[in-house]
Amino acid sequence: MTARRAIVVGGSMAGLFAAHALSRRGWRVDVYERSPTALAGRGAGIVTHPRLDAALAAIGLSLPRDLGVAIPERRLYAGDGLMLRRLDFAQVNTSWERLLEMLRAAWPSERYHLGRGIAGAETRGDRVSVTFADGSVDDADLVVAADGFRSSVREAILPTVQPAYAGYVAWRGLVEAAALSGDARDQLMTCFAFALPAGEQMLGYPVAGDGASAGQRYNFVWYRPAEAIAALPRLLTDVHGTRHAMSVPPPAIAPAVIAEMRDAAAATLPPVFAEVVAKTPMPFLQPIYDLDVETMITGRVALIGDAAFVARPHVGGGVTKAAEDALALASAVAGDDIAAGLARFNEARVAIGRRVVAQGRALGALLDRGREAPPGALDVLRDTASMAFLDDEPSLRTDGPR
Repeated sequence: MTARRAIVVGGSMAGLFAAHALSRRGWRVDVYERSPTALAGRGAGIVTHPRLDAALAAIGLSLPRDLGVAIPERRLYAGDGLMLRRLDFAQVNTSWERLLEMLRAAWPSERYHLGRGIAGAETRGDRVSVTFADGSVDDADLVVAADGFRSSVREAILPTVQPAYAGYVAWRGLVEAAALSGDARDQLMTCFAFALPAGEQMLGYPVAGDGASAGQRYNFVWYRPAEAIAALPRLLTDVHGTRHAMSVPPPAIAPAVIAEMRDAAAATLPPVFAEVVAKTPMPFLQPIYDLDVETMITGRVALIGDAAFVARPHVGGGVTKAAEDALALASAVAGDDIAAGLARFNEARVAIGRRVVAQGRALGALLDRGREAPPGALDVLRDTASMAFLDDEPSLRTDGPR
């Protein structure tokens, strides 16, 4: 029997999880990534969860001990640097690059294609035809759209679905721990740290080095309001004066915008957090969006990860959700009836995607409570970057035969 073929659109986390999961179920899989160069320098830090560990184990991988940094607790700091609250919360943090490298290294290079953007996908009976950006055409039994919240596949099959701006942005970045002062290392490198200026939220945690460095790095995420009419367009106008629609490549962010951000950090944040921002060589800007779909399948096309549902990063579960989407999809289409399997996948994962998006919105609403120790501060410490709200859901679905 000829192996069934899948085309995975998107060569990042979701796409590689899908490729591994489908391949282990006997599918012949090719991954197509629109970027002409290897993906790097994106996403900064990642908080891991037991559900992510389970997903990696399901595709035959595991997190090596040196891939992440284990931290035992969470802390809330006041503007003057005083620790206001502490919460026991053991977790392991890693970096986007290191996890991607692990997934990529385990996938055959001859089945990973760079510089191959997708212009459209059309189901014809029990096959789906894909048109590439260069005009070439290919077909398969299944197309997996894993190409992120700006998915070209979703745009083609669900053109009315668009991300909705949430009214604030996140400044993010990584700095080498060795570049920080002793005070900053003492206060930040052994915990998941928070600060809650009025209407804002700062958090950060240590992550492993990038492979070229033996030392640890510090990852921060700083949420700040930016109204949509004037403030956001100014932030998205790059050093050359070009206005970007949704994000700006980090090297192109206008120096004046970065300078304003660093000045605001010095005036607003606890001193150790202000130091982190000042010493981060290339901070990047992430406008916060919500995105959800009514269906994750159209014919023989399945949407997974951020191509289907984008939860605000407060949840800290984007990679985990994408991994579980991929595993659920591979399980669902393992049987003879692909259409029935896709329907089962859709019913299960749309419900979970909606729960994750709702959790992100609820956590985002806590920014409005403001001040250093607002009502709800314990909720922020406990619920940020936690998947506990899904504990009543199985971590891995096995709807189809192995």
